[in-house]
Amino acid sequence: MSGIEKQIKLLYSKDSNEAYEALKELQKISFESDKVYAHLDEFISMLDSENSYLRSRSLTLIASNAKWDCAKKIDAVIDNYLQHITDAKPITARCCIKTLRELAKYKPELKTKIIHALQNADLSAYKDSMQPLIRRDIEEVLAEL
Repeated sequence: MSGIEKQIKLLYSKDSNEAYEALKELQKISFESDKVYAHLDEFISMLDSENSYLRSRSLTLIASNAKWDCAKKIDAVIDNYLQHITDAKPITARCCIKTLRELAKYKPELKTKIIHALQNADLSAYKDSMQPLIRRDIEEVLAEL
């Protein structure tokens, strides 16, 4: 098992600190090379996890590998990805929204779809205390796009 595979396995850890460190290490490697991209299909499958922490980690790693996506795997799952703008867990929704900057930067062909999804996000399912935070995240990302 390679170092990358070990880090990916740690993403599933019940120890949130251990999983977070693995996420950070995989993000660092993704910034420097396409070595983590070979595992993109696993991150894509994590989008549908019942565990919101895994969904958040997958969103982050998919976006971190967007610059290496010459096979257009992200393009094929963008609708599923964008559904997480209104994820059942507000923390995952916020994570998704924040990753869209990087996604749009490296996948400009998806920018229009991303903007449309952000502009049409229905935040009514969230508590009144969370709606302004998520709305602000959306506005900040839209301003940058």
